[in-house]
Amino acid sequence: MTEQPLLNEIRALIKSSGPMPVWRYMELCLMHPRYGYYVSRDPLGREGDFTTAPEVSQMFGELLGLWTASVWKQMGSPQFLRLIELGPGRGTMMADALRALRVLPPLYQALHVHMVEVNPVLRERQSATLAGVRNIAWHDSIDDVPEGPSIILANEYFDVLPIHQMVKRENGWHERVIEIDPNGKLQFGAAADPTPRFDVLLPPLVRAAPVGAVFEWRPDGEIMKLATRVRDQDGAALIIDYGHLRSDAGDTFQAIARHTFTDPLKAPGQADVTAHVDFQALARAAEDVGARVHGPVTQGDFLKRVGIETRAAALMQKATPDVATDISVALKRLTDTGRSGMGSMFKVLGISEPRLTGIAGLSDLERAGGAS
Repeated sequence: MTEQPLLNEIRALIKSSGPMPVWRYMELCLMHPRYGYYVSRDPLGREGDFTTAPEVSQMFGELLGLWTASVWKQMGSPQFLRLIELGPGRGTMMADALRALRVLPPLYQALHVHMVEVNPVLRERQSATLAGVRNIAWHDSIDDVPEGPSIILANEYFDVLPIHQMVKRENGWHERVIEIDPNGKLQFGAAADPTPRFDVLLPPLVRAAPVGAVFEWRPDGEIMKLATRVRDQDGAALIIDYGHLRSDAGDTFQAIARHTFTDPLKAPGQADVTAHVDFQALARAAEDVGARVHGPVTQGDFLKRVGIETRAAALMQKATPDVATDISVALKRLTDTGRSGMGSMFKVLGISEPRLTGIAGLSDLERAGGAS
């Protein structure tokens, strides 16, 4: 049996301090300084555990580059712009975006690139991918990025931020916890006492959930940081992730290893542990601090609006038949609404300073009221 040092450590913590909230378990799985999933490996690609949109096709990053150019023009084409990416993977998306931006020399000259990345393995990959880029810096947190007009890109970033899970009982909502069963395995449980007045701030849809329902929430700190930054310093943020348009009950806590779903309690630190993003909660928090919200819309709709079909046709025209087929498959994967597609599962939300009344691919008229 393979050694599982993080599992042993979590067991010891539960034995000494009692059941562990789901958020703390998720935080340890992903960010433990020695055994955390995101501090020790490159999880991407065929040899890794999952594939992100930038790894599917160059078109994704190129279109985000053109989206950046469009927003920069709406900002009045400032002579200095910070292009910030949160959780930038292997640097693939940024490399593709910058290639598209080279056709606009005034913007390309204005750019200062900032990569927010804690994983040393991925930092090395990003550094190699972006070797020719001038004015680039790495940071552990967006707090460390200097002030100034900014465009922030966050693709599959919010889904790994730790969640609280609450379970509805007859007497109220109880924090969901991880405990140890009689055989020494980890299992889900619930705090003995309900969280006082938890339901007061809940959306009506969640408040009406039946007994036994699970509700997930993330603290607003990270989204409020982005919203405050673009509100005060000019600019916009684009958040792309899988999740739901409306706040609702449901258990989405999951683990993926080798491109397959696995038990999130089985091998802590050795699988990617995530949960769906509540886009209504993100939008509400951004508006609460005075930023303007655009969308959310589905990834398929967003990419079509910013021209992915035209870009695919242009690439296919110059390609060999085999490569043209690959481009067609990638287009389908990024925009399709079926099970194998990312088009409807992934959503796109824009946040900007209040004067930007409409941004490419998103508009205030498209605030979602429908289900995911």
